[in-house]
Amino acid sequence: MERSVPFDNNLSKVCNSFSDASGSPSALAYGRIEGVQKPVSRIFFGTAIPPMLAGDPAHELLDAAFSMGINAFDCARGYGRAENSLGQWIKDRNNRERIVILSKCGNVDSEGNVLVNHDRILKELDESLEALQTDYIDIYLLHRDDPHTPVSEFIDTLNEAKNAGKISAFGVSNWTRERIEEANGYAAANGLEGFSLSSPNYGLARQMADPWGGDCITISGPENAMAREWYARTEMPVLAYSSLGRGFFSGKFRAFDYDKAKESLDGPSQKGYLYEENMQRLRNAEILAERYHSRVPEIAMRYIFSTGMNLYAAVSTINPARLLENIAASNMPLSAEDVAFLES
Repeated sequence: MERSVPFDNNLSKVCNSFSDASGSPSALAYGRIEGVQKPVSRIFFGTAIPPMLAGDPAHELLDAAFSMGINAFDCARGYGRAENSLGQWIKDRNNRERIVILSKCGNVDSEGNVLVNHDRILKELDESLEALQTDYIDIYLLHRDDPHTPVSEFIDTLNEAKNAGKISAFGVSNWTRERIEEANGYAAANGLEGFSLSSPNYGLARQMADPWGGDCITISGPENAMAREWYARTEMPVLAYSSLGRGFFSGKFRAFDYDKAKESLDGPSQKGYLYEENMQRLRNAEILAERYHSRVPEIAMRYIFSTGMNLYAAVSTINPARLLENIAASNMPLSAEDVAFLES
């Protein structure tokens, strides 16, 4: 028998815990992404959670996210059977035209090698459409960059899929800004559509090592200041993944408690984020959380929305209360002084 995702079903109690002065939950902000004819919630629900990866029903959890105003859902071919779980919910709720589906193709293999080309894109796109039980995907991303494939092949193929009505907009995940500029330059020179969204790692925790392989790209940390300035200047939408450091800022362990951190974080999280510099940033977040009578995850979420970038955040959780915290935090950017303190 398939199991449903467990969560606190008393949404009214949860919502009341995160209400503004008027007594209603903080409103979720929306943005516009070129090619998508629907407003897009600034918080994407990330479907890479254990129950959905297994293809189990997640209707109550997805209902909760949708009831909070989250209409954008982040998925991928590489997320096990998450597309099947999401697609069944959309079919059962008959809400396809109110939902923004983002999915991805071209992940890494077991050796960390990437293969993305014309045939792989179209093959995985058709597989995603079947799993999601839909005839189009709102936003389709290349999960990795394959430097052996010319940008012209990527742009030509994605325009082919868009012209066929299979996708509305397309972009990239884990691409450098230089490759994005190269690809969009080719698109502009040839009267084609280019990438309209980028999904790098971004958050208070610096990604110190590649968690999964395949040249994961981060724009966190002082060494990536120029990349962030480019995104702010161009206003290209940024969908930040692992914005809370894959649990590093979950509040489940205190700063410099390495033993507890190792109990709480999985292998990729430890490889990418478990370093002294991030422990100091966690301590700084704890100080601000005490000052503002808040929690560490809220401070970390407020941090990523305290930027000039056109930012969206992918959030994965089975706890609706955490979603509401993230929604509230996304509307409360920190001061420049607080940002500087967190980064010190």
